Amino acid sequence: VQLEESGGGLVQTGGSLTLSCAASGRINEIGMMGWYRQPPGERRTLVATIDRWGTTNYADSVRGRFTISMDRHKKMIQMQMNNLQPEDTAVYSCNLRQVGDSLQHWGPGTQVTVSS
Repeated sequence: VQLEESGGGLVQTGGSLTLSCAASGRINEIGMMGWYRQPPGERRTLVATIDRWGTTNYADSVRGRFTISMDRHKKMIQMQMNNLQPEDTAVYSCNLRQVGDSLQHWGPGTQVTVSS
C-alpha cells in the first residue's frame, strides 16, 4: 500500500490549505483513513479521521476549522483547513487502515507552515 500526500505549503495566519492523500496498491477495503501531524520537536498526534461509513473524528484543536472527506472509489481523502494558526505548523501524515487488518500504513508526510 502506498499513500501519496499533496497540498502542503506556506500560508499566512488565517489562511487556508487543502491536503489530499491518494492510496494505491493492494487495498481490499478501506476501514479508516486520517491525518496526523507532528510539530517540530513534538510527538505525532491525531488531527482527523474518517471511516468507511463517513463517520468523522477531530482533535479538539481543529474542530470547526478543519473538514475531512473521503472518496472511497478513488481511495482518496481530503482535508480542508481553514483559519490556520501558527500552532498548526507541522508535518502532516496520511494514515490508512484496512478492514480486518491491524497494520497501519503511513505516507511520507507533507509540511504545513503557518506564518504569523
